[in-house]
Amino acid sequence: MERMAAVLITSRTGAAPPPGVDRGSFASALTEDSYEVLAGLELCESTVVAWDALPERADSLAAAAAEVVWPGTPVFRAGGSTSVRGALEKLTGHGAEQAVLVSADAPDLPPLLIGKLFRALGNAEVAVCPAESGGLVALAARLPFPEWPGEPDLDDPDVLGALTSARPERRALSTVPGWHRLRGPADISRLDPGLEGWENTRALLAGRTGPPPKSG
Repeated sequence: MERMAAVLITSRTGAAPPPGVDRGSFASALTEDSYEVLAGLELCESTVVAWDALPERADSLAAAAAEVVWPGTPVFRAGGSTSVRGALEKLTGHGAEQAVLVSADAPDLPPLLIGKLFRALGNAEVAVCPAESGGLVALAARLPFPEWPGEPDLDDPDVLGALTSARPERRALSTVPGWHRLRGPADISRLDPGLEGWENTRALLAGRTGPPPKSG
């Protein structure tokens, strides 16, 4: 069974950095740290999907993502009406049978939660990790993505309620414990300095440039 875990980046990634922090640098740090979480997973291919309704913007996001992932990592460009369905269609075309999409603004997401999402797919068609302030941190699905979820959006505050209402049966949707996302300056306080990971975001917030882009 081919499993893929993808960081989902959109034009909203890094949209609200703390005062004094460049938006582009903030988005890049978040993307790289979120990718590093996925790159450490076993029995799972890690990747990045850049989505925007406008192809040229998707191209720009993908080019920026390619600068911070390991060489050889596939970076996909997705379009369509919503980011989730467009991204999952790209991963289906790449041969994935199960996939997890993780929002790029969750740089300190514990890998344990991603494991829980994959395990939930043993019974459910779709599994989600809610965001503490509404929306979702991550969504996992068996592929091809079923029709009943419609066009979910990780940023929609009511997406969990909509999925719950749309599920054809109770076991079709599973929910794992939630986490937080960095969608505004106040969310920075949720980062735990004692928690391993999120090195690039940590360095940027400390006023340093952080590690250089990866190279072969």
